[in-house]
Amino acid sequence: MTKRIEKHGLQVDKILVDFIEGNALEGTGVNPGVFWAGLSDLAHDLGPKNRALLAERVEMQGKIDAWHRAHKAGGDTRDAYFGFLREIGYLLPEGNDFQIDTTNVDPEIAKTPGPQLVVPVTNARFALNAANARWGSLYDGFYGTDVMGSAAPKGAYDRGRGARVVARARVFLDETFPISGASHADVRRYHVHDGALLVDDLPLSDPSQFIGYQGHPKAPSALILRNNGLHVELVFDRTHPIGSRDQAGLADVVLESALSAIMDCEDSVACVDAEDKVGAYANWLGLMKGDLEETFEKGGQMMTRRLSADRVYIAPEGGEVSLKGRALLWVRNVGHLMTNPAILDRDGAEIGEGLMDALCTVMIAMHDLKRESGNSVHGSVYVVKPKMHGPAEVAFSDEIFAKVEDILGLPRNTVKIGIMDEERRTSANLKSCIRAAKSRVAFINTGFLDRTGD
Repeated sequence: MTKRIEKHGLQVDKILVDFIEGNALEGTGVNPGVFWAGLSDLAHDLGPKNRALLAERVEMQGKIDAWHRAHKAGGDTRDAYFGFLREIGYLLPEGNDFQIDTTNVDPEIAKTPGPQLVVPVTNARFALNAANARWGSLYDGFYGTDVMGSAAPKGAYDRGRGARVVARARVFLDETFPISGASHADVRRYHVHDGALLVDDLPLSDPSQFIGYQGHPKAPSALILRNNGLHVELVFDRTHPIGSRDQAGLADVVLESALSAIMDCEDSVACVDAEDKVGAYANWLGLMKGDLEETFEKGGQMMTRRLSADRVYIAPEGGEVSLKGRALLWVRNVGHLMTNPAILDRDGAEIGEGLMDALCTVMIAMHDLKRESGNSVHGSVYVVKPKMHGPAEVAFSDEIFAKVEDILGLPRNTVKIGIMDEERRTSANLKSCIRAAKSRVAFINTGFLDRTGD
């Protein structure tokens, strides 16, 4: 039987209370009483509005179903149908143009395009893999996939395929970082002289692509190059199985890959009670504090996976260049529909799980805001909000996070949201949806496989 503890009119599962008060709140500066009082206010002040929005969904769907039953005969009903959708408030006026004025968005979202991963936050190993996928081996990518035209071989290392991988990587380097008068395939030496990268004593066609190096300038252990805002690291090691057979000692080419990753509390997980929610929140806490780790067996050996450190290089002119070692992490809260028995309101009803997620995940992210070299360099918290039906529900999300910021003492619009464009009422009114969160929205993500038939 579930043991519950009363907290400001809420009946909270003891498992969740113990985690919040014994683990999550410590170090945030947020008093437990303030937290629970704030969550009670969220549940009791915004809970009725949440339920009203869900009731509007049901009412509108009923009207749409009735309209289609009444027009079974067919014919050209397009104009009539559009008029009906406007009449019931499904289609709204687009409104005037406006400016999105969201500030303090990290460069992984605001400036540099790149892949984004989604991973269940309840699986620590997967979460760490996604966070660390900021950097990945091009050699491994070529060898272990069919990108070169044939499937990866099974069994022991195939030296012939390995040679083709190295040759194809050299083609990539020629295409991306060309050398004036030479090819990377023929190079025997990379070195740094007077702040410039020389490749067999020849410069890059665009010398500004050279960003930094590790080791000695005459024989670097690594070089970092940049193209279109993304970085590529050349790793040199003549003791490495690959580097020892390479004329330049090039052991690997490492690409900056997944710039951001969504830690999912929604689609890819099933958190049905307090124990499940604590599992999700605990992993998010480890990511935000930077101390999440997971030990597991692989290939008959025990391995421990941790978050990757930032990558530090010597700048061409001296000084230091530091690049983030991990993807920018978002957390996906559940939508407005879900409830969870982890917390009951004063009437004994399950509270909206989205309200619980909003306060808990943002509070946990405060650990990141208080440390250097963490997730956000601009002091922002990133939340993906899914399954919203139209601008009123987006505005409700904005209201929720404004209240969360007030509870936790955070500046307005610290929380940035990603709008999941995966419901037809949102797609049909997308401009108005964006307007409803114009000071908070940081991305719009089209969940094209998730659309519901409203």
